[in-house]
Amino acid sequence: MVGEYLDLSSGDTPQRPPQTAAQTRKFVGIQFACCGVYARVYVNREGTAYEGRCPRCTKPVRLEIGPGGTDSRFFTAR
Repeated sequence: MVGEYLDLSSGDTPQRPPQTAAQTRKFVGIQFACCGVYARVYVNREGTAYEGRCPRCTKPVRLEIGPGGTDSRFFTAR
């Protein structure tokens, strides 16, 4: 209505629900050149590498985690 205002800045902010283990898993983004598709690849159980497969042709990819690491989060698998 005219003359009424909605103040969205006051009051308590809602709390986010706690994150589950699935929501906090480390991943990198891979562009699979074989099929032109993108997918997330997650860290294996041992924590030694990122392992996954192309979602279309199932070509495997493995990125080992080295001592120095990298700041890159996106890669292309050829």
